[in-house]
Amino acid sequence: MLGIIVAACMLAFGIFLKLTKNPDFAQNKKFAWVFIGIGIISLIFKILNYI
Repeated sequence: MLGIIVAACMLAFGIFLKLTKNPDFAQNKKFAWVFIGIGIISLIFKILNYI
């Protein structure tokens, strides 16, 4: 269950990085797709493993 929460948080953080206009996060925008991809993949496999 903790893995699902961590994967969802990673996905949410990736979406946050993609959509933010904050100049402090501007240098980390290239990592947004990495967090989104890892979050989606791990969330899918965690849910499939949980079922």
